[in-house]
Amino acid sequence: MMVFTIGFTKKTAEQFFTRLKQPGLLRLIDVRLNNVSQLAGFAKRDDLRFFLQHICGIDYIHAPALAPTKDLLNEYKKNGGDWASYERKFLNLMTERRIEKNMLTTVIDGGCLLCSEATPEHCHRRLVAEYLRDQWHDLEIKHL
Repeated sequence: MMVFTIGFTKKTAEQFFTRLKQPGLLRLIDVRLNNVSQLAGFAKRDDLRFFLQHICGIDYIHAPALAPTKDLLNEYKKNGGDWASYERKFLNLMTERRIEKNMLTTVIDGGCLLCSEATPEHCHRRLVAEYLRDQWHDLEIKHL
């Protein structure tokens, strides 16, 4: 199985949609808590759904079960929380939500996890992908 990840910040629309044209990439899985923010530009939910279909020929799915809670996100982003604490709490949340049981492998395989962070190092999309790889064992991750 293969899962991709991508963030949209610090990318032009051309760079973003070009990177999504990968062999085996079938759908974009939006793992953002807020996918309608005006700050998202071309990556707002409805615009993104349209662009993905017309530019890349891929589907769009919103998966809020793979997003942090508002409280967890605020603690890290707005209140200056540290990454190690956020990571630990977010992984606990994924365990509580039993995402490995509640997300279909047929959705994740060929999917690309989307959030806003430009790179995966300090991003929950990487944590989701690694968590699922650890649970399923046969999941390859490719960060775009």
